[in-house]
Amino acid sequence: MATNNSLDSVLAQYEKSKQGGYTSTSKISQEDRLKKYFAAILKDNEKQGQKRLRILPTPDGSSPFKEVWFHEIQVDGKWVKLFDPGKNDNERSPLSEVNEELMSTGRDSDKELAKQYKPRKFYIVKVIDRDNEADGVKFWRFKHNYKNEGILDKIIPIWRAKGDITDTTTGRDIILELTKAKTPKGAVYTVIQTVMYEDAGPVHTDTETAKSWITDELTWSDVYSKKPVEYLEAIARGETPRWDSDKGGYAYGNSDSSEISMGGKSEKQPTIDPQSNSTPDEDLPF
Repeated sequence: MATNNSLDSVLAQYEKSKQGGYTSTSKISQEDRLKKYFAAILKDNEKQGQKRLRILPTPDGSSPFKEVWFHEIQVDGKWVKLFDPGKNDNERSPLSEVNEELMSTGRDSDKELAKQYKPRKFYIVKVIDRDNEADGVKFWRFKHNYKNEGILDKIIPIWRAKGDITDTTTGRDIILELTKAKTPKGAVYTVIQTVMYEDAGPVHTDTETAKSWITDELTWSDVYSKKPVEYLEAIARGETPRWDSDKGGYAYGNSDSSEISMGGKSEKQPTIDPQSNSTPDEDLPF
């Protein structure tokens, strides 16, 4: 059961966010990893819907919302989120270096371009997907909103009004009301319109099931991949790294098994990166 410090930890974290080391060693197979992402996204044929989930408590009563920084950037025409080693681990970050270089020129055009390389803060929280409880614990990643209009800003009022919603016996499920929206260019994406809450109740009526969820040692860093610095360097150079199954690693630059975005076509069919589809399709990075 979460300690009484949980509520204070969450509120303190939230107030700090308003003001302004993770190396993944996989414990699960790629197939199982695909089941560990909670995605609040509507299907193409859905205009609105709901998702219900339970946020799980942390063993030490600390905030369940882990702050992790990612770059959002297009790779091979698709938006991806790349773990930032600078903000997270205080290590070299090639994409942040590009951001800093562009910002240093003083040109407005470069400052605008620099936004593409700026790391963004996300929250990752351990949850139970009530529609897919057989999958066990999952991880939900969502973006911090500097205007205080984001997902966390919709959850905190529930916490303040109802107390620790992660408590194993008196906590609450939350309900996400989803709807579709359009960008100025006409692209359709899912937005969480409101966050509601259920009546207080146990995380599960079966004691053993509840215990297995609460004590599950899987962490977000077992699920979300951390790309090597060479990969980030290649992206910063405008290349599209490809996974080389023969050597069990990425191929960069002029390698025969790689394809770069600023060159000709590769003669070989690119092999599949085992983590390229490790997350479900996510909304546009706004």
